[in-house]
Amino acid sequence: MRLVPLLETERLRLRGPDIADMPAVIAYWATDRSVYEGGPRNPNGAYEDYTSSFACWLVRGYGCWALEERVSGSFLGIAGVFHPNWVIEPDLGWTLLAEAEGKGYAHEAALAARDWVYRNTEIASLTSNINRENARSIRLAARLGATPDEDAPDADDETIIYRHISQADYLKGAA
Repeated sequence: MRLVPLLETERLRLRGPDIADMPAVIAYWATDRSVYEGGPRNPNGAYEDYTSSFACWLVRGYGCWALEERVSGSFLGIAGVFHPNWVIEPDLGWTLLAEAEGKGYAHEAALAARDWVYRNTEIASLTSNINRENARSIRLAARLGATPDEDAPDADDETIIYRHISQADYLKGAA
């Protein structure tokens, strides 16, 4: 039984977690690159974050995918819908390793994740919760067509909420 559906895009395989990803995950969380996700973290914290990214599949029926380059099989990061209990609305997010940035992988993965979620769940709206200083993710949210929603319940002094196209409009072909 597969809990995390396998998706493939032109360049990516979106799959479930693999223990072989852990060295790259631990290395990522040890750097200042992880600051926008609450890092840096020690190896135990990195493991906890990685595994919790996939736990939503068990309790909510949707969640995150590990990103793998189809040609090389290299682990690139994670993307999908984060929805821990402290986040009010489902959060379409992405975290890439340094070597994967700037190649359009996060955009490609976010589009695939959004498509799967809107076609396979009852989620009416997705947000992207982004640290106000995270310029790269802000640009990506805008590229995905999301717009700032300062009145969203999860907005605060550090976080700007980007609201994506609604499920209803997406399924009508407005994306």
